[in-house]
Amino acid sequence: MHYQQVVITVPQDQVDVLSDALIEHGALSTAIEDANAGQENEQPIFGEPDMPTEEVWQQSNIVALFDQNSDIDLIVKEAAQACTIAVPSYCLETVQEQDWVRLTQSQFEPIQISDRLWITPSWHSIPNASDIINLQLDPGLAFGTGSHPTTHLCLQWLDQNIHGGEKILDYGCGSGILTIAALKLGAQSATGVDIDRQAIRASQDNALNNQVEAQFFLPDDLPENEQYDIVVANILANPLRLLAQMLAERTRTGGQIVLSGILAEQTEELSSIYAQWFDLNQPKIDDGWVCISGTKKA
Repeated sequence: MHYQQVVITVPQDQVDVLSDALIEHGALSTAIEDANAGQENEQPIFGEPDMPTEEVWQQSNIVALFDQNSDIDLIVKEAAQACTIAVPSYCLETVQEQDWVRLTQSQFEPIQISDRLWITPSWHSIPNASDIINLQLDPGLAFGTGSHPTTHLCLQWLDQNIHGGEKILDYGCGSGILTIAALKLGAQSATGVDIDRQAIRASQDNALNNQVEAQFFLPDDLPENEQYDIVVANILANPLRLLAQMLAERTRTGGQIVLSGILAEQTEELSSIYAQWFDLNQPKIDDGWVCISGTKKA
């Protein structure tokens, strides 16, 4: 058995109605993606407090899945008519039925961050060494499995710079991987923040699985006026621009900041912004992504 996958590019005002109409006409599932993802005009969408945001991209791809016997031409035509829009063009491909769980698991092997720090999915054995610090983490809905260069850079920084007893803020925690790593590396406390409730739930579950106690909050629920020894933010350049003063205020004098999710060509601009509050170190680069760190000025 196989499935048929349809990709339709539509403008912003047609996304929801056409997606719903496709479901009503037999789609097994639909997903919405940025039609310009990975290109210069990619449109990041954020939900930070007081940050202007769009609910959906200007141009979106609706990715719809159908069974192998569906009449795609007819379904797309009828769905468009139900929305009173012109019948759109689409791309069609075949998706073979597979053991998706086993396939997904095969794509995630243990990741070595340093001599002592590893990330291991639950279906793999923990590396056998007495001094190993292992993060048990399975891929899920929230970003952060340790495989992306930005996460890798932040983990390496934490491994080299946490000496014990620090108070950590992980802003944009995703899966909670950096929060959990900080605690396993010896931090006294670690707090994760994310705009996505699903990420908060995933982080809480991952902390429980790793037997560490961490706090996770939505941005508006983070205790006011709290400052931290280390503030790490592995997000993207645009929110790092907009959140710069807040992140600086959350870092105690003499504390350290760690920023990633930054492309190499964005380094100079972001560094100039954060240099207002921090003495910055030489950036670290991995596969075109950059990690900027520094110490809060008096």
